[in-house]
Amino acid sequence: MEEKILAGVAGLFPDSFERLDRFRREHADFQDDRILAFDREIQFHLAYGEYMARFRQNGLSFCYPEIATASKEEESLNVFDLSLAEALVGHQKRIVCNDFFLKDPERMFVVSGPNQGGKTTFARTFGQLHYLASLGCLVPGKKAKLFLQDRIFTHFEKEETIANLHGKLQDEIYRIHEILGQATSSSIVLLNEMFSSTTLQDAVLLSRLVLKQLLDRDVLGVCVTFIHELASMSPTTVSVVSCVEAENPDLRTYPLARKPADGLAYALSIADKYRLSYRLLKGRLPS
Repeated sequence: MEEKILAGVAGLFPDSFERLDRFRREHADFQDDRILAFDREIQFHLAYGEYMARFRQNGLSFCYPEIATASKEEESLNVFDLSLAEALVGHQKRIVCNDFFLKDPERMFVVSGPNQGGKTTFARTFGQLHYLASLGCLVPGKKAKLFLQDRIFTHFEKEETIANLHGKLQDEIYRIHEILGQATSSSIVLLNEMFSSTTLQDAVLLSRLVLKQLLDRDVLGVCVTFIHELASMSPTTVSVVSCVEAENPDLRTYPLARKPADGLAYALSIADKYRLSYRLLKGRLPS
């Protein structure tokens, strides 16, 4: 009955229904941007929920962070790197969590210590927390208070390529110069082993110049480095050290600690590796 009535109305007003039919044909592919955005985002939200469930089954926590847009004081408890946790969960291995905090005027974590001790993992964790928080997602950790950044810049080591005819140091300088040209006081910068391809003297000079520019802009970030002097170059830098077993420097404990960088554990580990420690030398040399 409704169809017959509608057909009769269409016959009485053919022009109006012709315009309606033409509009339908011309806009047959029309989709509302808000509905499209919701469709994409709800899929991500549901997938991320399933992803988090895997870690929660292994006793790891996620939380909604407290977000700040003015204060740059931060605090996070029991945080972890999702990439590493993904690999460890698959092999039934223990996942080590870390805590960190920044109090005014602290801005930059300078992370030093032995290789394979969790330094790069800490830098990745710091970046992941802020990125996920900016998306409105739960972040890996028991508690988190984070600054809302405008952008996150990263500088991690890349393999040298002959395509651009640059040496490794030149390429690194170009990449860092690009970061310095765009970073603002609201940015986060993650630096991993800057200038490791040059001499120690040049690396110290260049690293100090880069960090000074970032700190002058009040940038938040992490600098993973083999240069221990950087940890104490400013009241705004915080020394964080990847730790080793006291009785066996070859064994990494993975939690990072806020303490002065001395490099002693790393030096002893290297000396033992090449059989140059006092104990090994004394055993090899005749008395």
